[in-house]
Formats: sequence, structure tokens, C-alpha cells
Amino acid sequence: MANGTFRSLKVFNYRVWALGSLVSNVGTWMQRTAQDWLVLAELTDHSATAVGIVMGLQFGPQLLLLPWTGYAADRFDRRRLLIATQAASGILALVLGLLVVTGFVQLWHVYGLALLSGCVNAVDGPARQTFVSDLVGDDDLSNAVALNSASINVAQMVGPAVAGVLIAVVGSGWAFLINAASFGAVLVSLGFLRVAELHPNARAGRARGGLVDGFRHVRSRPDLIVILGMLFLVGTFGLEFPIFISTMSTGVFHGGADQYGLLTSVMALGTLAGALLAARREQPRFGLLPLTAAIFGLGFAFAAIAPNVWLFGAALVVVGVSILTFTNSTSSLMQLSTEPVMRGRVMALRLAIGVGATPIGAPIVGWVADAFGPRWALGVGAASGFAAAIVGLHYLMRPE
Repeated sequence: MANGTFRSLKVFNYRVWALGSLVSNVGTWMQRTAQDWLVLAELTDHSATAVGIVMGLQFGPQLLLLPWTGYAADRFDRRRLLIATQAASGILALVLGLLVVTGFVQLWHVYGLALLSGCVNAVDGPARQTFVSDLVGDDDLSNAVALNSASINVAQMVGPAVAGVLIAVVGSGWAFLINAASFGAVLVSLGFLRVAELHPNARAGRARGGLVDGFRHVRSRPDLIVILGMLFLVGTFGLEFPIFISTMSTGVFHGGADQYGLLTSVMALGTLAGALLAARREQPRFGLLPLTAAIFGLGFAFAAIAPNVWLFGAALVVVGVSILTFTNSTSSLMQLSTEPVMRGRVMALRLAIGVGATPIGAPIVGWVADAFGPRWALGVGAASGFAAAIVGLHYLMRPE
């Protein structure tokens, strides 16, 4: 195990964290599926634009709060910071669940809670990603990042499928309530960690640094600029999976919540496979980025022309493998090539570019789906993968 796919699990703190995170991730994917369905099928007349607005509100704070969230991850105790953000996320899920179950929910409630959730997640994201190095140290960082992704994707297989059944049987509100309860698992895991065995990095407050140092560091690194450019293209126009899958499921294949949940879970099969393959690699390589971006584009292109739901699901598996390999490699490359005192700010910038660009891309992709059809929206996703591959290849072929 020490040199294998699951070598990070030999560390007690990582095992405890991984178990709590798995439970919480299942709840998170249940909520994502239920929220998309709530907006698309219950609060609007299948408006992909409304789903895009929710996604924009939920992920926009990653970009707007960027200077402070990354600095917080470098400056403060990450374990305590995560306790606060996870508790806040649980409360927001509980409020939304109660609104839905009692029948008082309106679209503006979802918008407002999505924005608040986005603010909390903007602080949580950089702290959670860099906390992995506190758990295992740098030697096993790449493996731990990959296993984290595997956990997320196991949850992505289970959560949407369970949410689809819950929505059909008892309504979407219970998915939010179960998610609220699931945050208790990660809070318990944080409480059970052996604090003395953590590997805390130097704090920004005791070293050089401030809010703008992350920008300065990246500006001096052409490789990081290229990685972020590729992430921007894929993150802005290619990661809008709730729009792609929900509109294809309802508008093209005329399925219900159970089919939507199943398709989301099917894509997670691909992302899980990609995570396990990434865990076997000792260190990530830059050359993987343009290759996987191109495969991502090809997967989307095939999904756009898929004649039935089964072939569409097969294309989603290809998309899942490629995007997981791509995003995991960017995370590991950026963390391992950055000095520890700067990691929070650099990873916050990565999240802002990769996820925070959703407010730009989600409304555009949603509008394309509404105006021209879901297949054309998938074409936009394909183009983002091909464009990112070109950027990466141009960097690799540059003269030394």
C-alpha cells in the first residue's frame, strides 16, 4: 500500500478525513442534483438559463472573493477554518430543505441561498484543497489529491442516483435535509484528527506575503499562466454539467428525475476511473494536460451527436475520465511547484479561474441550450476542450 494506489490511507488522519468527506460528498451531490431539478422542473418551465444563473451565483464568489479566501487559507489554522465553513454549509442546506419541504420555496430563495453558499465555499475551497498537504505531507500529496477526487466521484455515482429516487418518491426537499445532516460526518472527522500528527505549513502572517502575492507569483511563472489559461477555457464553457445533462435528459431524451440522476452517476464512473488512474501515478506531468483536454473535447463532440441515451451515457464516461485527469493534474502540478507558504493563494486563484468562471460560462451555455438546443450547448463544451489543448500544445512546442 505504501507505494500503491491507496498509499495515503496508511496515514491515520487522512483515513479519518476521507471517511467523513465521503459521507459529506454523497450529501453534496444529492443536493446538487435536487437543486438543478428543483429549478429546472419545479420552479421554472425547464429554463436552462435559470439553472445557469443559480450556478453563476453559487460559483461567482470564488472569483469575487479571491484575494481574501486564498490568504485566509495561508494565514489561519485550516482545520478550524474548515470546521466553520462546513458548519455554515450545513445550516444553509437545512434552510433550503425546510423551505422546500414546507412548500414555501420560491426561485429567489434558491438564488439567495446559492449566493450565500458560494461565499462559504469560496473560503472553504482553498482551505480544503491545501489541507490535504497538512494531512499527508508533500511526498504523498499527488496520491492524496487523486484519492480525494475518487471519493468525490464515488459520491457522484451514489448521490445523484439516490437523489433521483428521493425526488420521485418523496420530493426534492429531503435531499437537501439529508445533505444538511451529512455535514455532521466531516465535522466529526475534523474533531477526531490527531492534531499533533498534522503537517502544518508556514503561515503567511509570519512570512512575507499579502493579498497580492499570489498574483505576483503566478505572473512570474509561465507554466502556471498556461495551466490557468487552459483551466479558464475548460472551466468557463466545459464544466457546466448540470446544464448539459439536465437539458439533454429532459429536452432530447424526455426522461424524468431518475434518468437525470442516473446519467450524472454514469459520468461519475468515468471520473472515478480517472481518479484511480491518477492515484497510481507518482507525479503528474504537464504533457497530460493538452492530451486530456483534447479527449475531453472529443467526448463532448460525440455526446452532442449521440442518437440515444445509452450512447450519450457512454460519451459521458469518456468526458469523466478526461476531465478528472485534467483537473487533478492541474491541482497537483500547481501545489507541488509552489512553495508551501503561497499554496493557499495560488490554489484560490486556480479555483477562481476553474470554477469562478462559471458566472460567465453558465448563462451563455444555458442561453445556447434554450435558443439553439442542448446539442449545440454540448458543441460549446467540445470547443472549450479543443481550445485548451491548442494552448497547452503551443506551450510544449515553444523554443527553449
